Amino acid sequence: MGNEYKLDPIDREILFHLRQDGRLTNVELAKRVGLTPPPCLRRVKRLEEAGIISGYRAIINHEALGSGMEVIVSIEVSISDLKTLEELETTVAAYEEVIEFRRVFGRPDYYLRVMVADYAAYEAFQTNKIIGIPGIARVISQPTMKKIKVID
Repeated sequence: MGNEYKLDPIDREILFHLRQDGRLTNVELAKRVGLTPPPCLRRVKRLEEAGIISGYRAIINHEALGSGMEVIVSIEVSISDLKTLEELETTVAAYEEVIEFRRVFGRPDYYLRVMVADYAAYEAFQTNKIIGIPGIARVISQPTMKKIKVID
C-alpha cells in the first residue's frame, strides 16, 4: 500500500475507544481522548475516509440466540478447478451457522468458524451441509474450549 495513513497517539486512542464501543457519541469520544468535539469528529472522518474505520456494527451474543457452541473447522479439498472451488465457497458462505470463512495458503485449504446450539446441531450441520459438497476431501472439527482473546 503506497498511501499508508500515519496514526498518531490520539488516532490510536480514538480507534481503541471505538473498538470498545462503536456507539460512543462524538462528545464522549472527544472527552476520552482529550480533544474538543470538532477536531475529534474531523479525525474520525479522516480515519473513515482513509479506510481505517471501515464500518460500525453490532456484536451478536450467539449464546443469547441459542447458538453458543463455536467450532473451528478445517477443510481440505481434492480438486483444483476454479468453478468447483467457487461453488464450494458460495455454498459454504451462505450457511447461517458459518460466521467466518477463510481460504488460506497451504493445508488445510479453508478455515471456518461455525456457531451452533450444541454437539447434535453441529453433527447435523456437518452431515447435512458440509459432507457431500463436491471437492471436499477432509473435514476436521475442533470445538472451542475457551476464548482467550477475540477482536472482531
